[in-house]
Amino acid sequence: MGVSINDVLAVLDLPPAIKIQILKVLACITQAASPDELLQASDRAAGFVLKLKAIEALDAASSEALHEVLANGATARWQEDKK
Repeated sequence: MGVSINDVLAVLDLPPAIKIQILKVLACITQAASPDELLQASDRAAGFVLKLKAIEALDAASSEALHEVLANGATARWQEDKK
């Protein structure tokens, strides 16, 4: 079982505006209306995490944890569509 987005956000030392944006990225994933939208939202999420890492707002462990949470959200959304 993975960690929750709240667990990850609680330990990240990021400005509130960045945390809000992370929640918006996750919302795009969980609310995707089609597989194409889900893929696009997942790609945006991955890019967002990479940008945070590139500007050194995240260390490697935090980046990996955030990426895992967002990927798990995408996987859960994909599985909902398959039911």
